[in-house]
Amino acid sequence: MACRLTDAALAGLPHDIARPAFDRARLRPGIVHLGIGAFHRAHQAMVNDLALAATGDARWGIVGISLRSPGTRDALQPQCGLYTVALRDADAAGAPRESLSVVGSVMRVLVAPEDPGAAVAQIAHPDTRIVSLTITEKGYCHDPASGRLRLDDPDIAHDLAHAGAPRTAVGLLVSGLARRRDSGAGPVTLLSCDNLPSNGDTLRALVLEFASASACGAQLCRWIETLCTFPNSMVDRIVPRTTDADRRHIATRLGVHDAWPVVAEPFLEWVIEDRFAAGRPAWDQPGGARFASDARPFEQMKLRMVNGPHSALACLGASAGLDTVGQAMQDAALRGYIDSLIRDEIIPTLPDVPGADLGAMRLRLLARFANPALPHRLQQIAMDGSQKLPQRLLATLRERILAGADYRRLALAVAAWLHYLRGHDEAGVTYTIHDPLAGELQALLARAGQGADADLRRAQALIAYRPVFGDLAGHRGLTDAVARHAYTLRQCGVRAAVREAI
Repeated sequence: MACRLTDAALAGLPHDIARPAFDRARLRPGIVHLGIGAFHRAHQAMVNDLALAATGDARWGIVGISLRSPGTRDALQPQCGLYTVALRDADAAGAPRESLSVVGSVMRVLVAPEDPGAAVAQIAHPDTRIVSLTITEKGYCHDPASGRLRLDDPDIAHDLAHAGAPRTAVGLLVSGLARRRDSGAGPVTLLSCDNLPSNGDTLRALVLEFASASACGAQLCRWIETLCTFPNSMVDRIVPRTTDADRRHIATRLGVHDAWPVVAEPFLEWVIEDRFAAGRPAWDQPGGARFASDARPFEQMKLRMVNGPHSALACLGASAGLDTVGQAMQDAALRGYIDSLIRDEIIPTLPDVPGADLGAMRLRLLARFANPALPHRLQQIAMDGSQKLPQRLLATLRERILAGADYRRLALAVAAWLHYLRGHDEAGVTYTIHDPLAGELQALLARAGQGADADLRRAQALIAYRPVFGDLAGHRGLTDAVARHAYTLRQCGVRAAVREAI
């Protein structure tokens, strides 16, 4: 299919394809987004389209910055920044259904490794009022247990020594902020949209820690503290990786080729603290975001209730040889474990959240995970476990331990990660462990050795690893519980282990 999705092609799309309801020619780049992957394009950019359509306020176009590869830029540049979002679920009878929307918020994409100076200049541009981020947990270059910036990280050390050519998100931000200060470009909001507890507070601490260690030092820190805000936020939407089959199907429906579409579930949630230094779009349209005075209870609810079970299911399902979340949820034992984990060990740790019915949320979440129209790969979710577990599972586990409450299901989730780190499933099929600490983790587990008590020694080695487990490192009760589950997982398999846990 030779014809590409472009502004000129919009008028000829089929009538059931939604398209931008605003004048793209008037857009100005008010938002810079670091990490312009599938999640941002299926979540924040879609909400931004709603705001632009409702208000016509053209100051809030998006300039994306890719921190790694040029793939998104190369795909979207010939399409004038346009792309399609396919929302998929099933009707009451189980039949799949789909709606397509073309998103028009993205104006262009820069590739930081190719031209870091251009990325810094965009952050520093006077038109830029918001810099947002979806860079995943590992993109913050921080210790997942303590939250401190890893000053020994080679890329952080590089950025401190070469401010004009930063490699990391934190280095880019601080270089851009330093240039804003020097040029008098004015205040800016830095908005983390990643799955971190108190993500705005975390980002602020890392930016200030980097700035303090930089050549600009205390003066830049004072400028940041005075003129920048870091709202906390919570984001939620399941967005699996787009496949070639998805691209072919979407092209057939559009009648033109879209090189970079996104697939997602219809459900969307976004809660943001209303603390913006230089204005904001009207993101609170129907179907969009909600502004709150404190987003942290919503963050905690989502991290514990959605992301924690997702990670547990990913490690268990992948170890059992399953491919997708939907397949795992069709397994009665795995579904029963996830339901019990949420109901019996996670919900009791959650505070009251305005407007939240946790029981109803649990049932809706089980349905979201089971969505047959959205094949979300377990291996995608299981990536970067060392960065995810401290936020998604260990905080809940810590509360259960301190309360003297049962935590055997949470301990199984940790044991599932240990089991997953073997690098092969129950049928012996191998897979790659994608984790920034993979080398360290596999080395410490190898030193634990084999033999009759290998499960205990491996559990001891893992739980003692302070960069992940922090103040839980070496906890005897947790170590014993994880070792027992690890033995069952190895000897009897995933399904026996989950049945035993519930």
